Amino acid sequence: MKQPAGVILAGGQSRRMGGGDKGLQMLGGQSLLSRVVARLEPQVSEIALNANGDPARFDAFGLPVIADSVEGFAGPLAGVLAGLDWAHERGHTHIVTAAADTPFFPCDLVPRLLLAAEEAPIVLAATPDPKRGLARHPTFGLWPVRLREDLRASLADGVRKIVQWTDKHGTGIARFEAEPFDPFFNVNTPEDMIRAEEILK
Repeated sequence: MKQPAGVILAGGQSRRMGGGDKGLQMLGGQSLLSRVVARLEPQVSEIALNANGDPARFDAFGLPVIADSVEGFAGPLAGVLAGLDWAHERGHTHIVTAAADTPFFPCDLVPRLLLAAEEAPIVLAATPDPKRGLARHPTFGLWPVRLREDLRASLADGVRKIVQWTDKHGTGIARFEAEPFDPFFNVNTPEDMIRAEEILK
């Protein structure tokens, strides 16, 4: 499999942060989105940003901005579909998604997703969880472009949860350790930003 394209999911409404773009919040002198781009860029062939609204607010990043084709904030799956459609036009066979509010995700995310893809068509990142055994992180995944029409139909049928769609296709897991912190920790609230600053130190 050739190197996949990357799609950063930034289409959420950020209600718990008081609205606006979480990815543009500053952490240690850089925006969260800048940190995500810096981690993802070396691992993929090219990057697009999935975001809704005026794309001009992301001009400084120099990335193509792709909006959801499904109306009404249908959640991350709509962002995955937008990414798959963009990747299809660009001639890619797969995309890797990353969330715009998760600044510490692993620098070997893509190679390990690709390794797990030998066993399953879709692969999601996961970390150990004391309650559930393993916690999947569904905004961090490897997705084949060939499933885009199936996803479009599922969204039209009202499917919104990522794992509800992925599980019917057989989903692989790429396991990452969660010490000294979970690398998929994401910034949802002002308290989370304080925690992110502690991790950064």
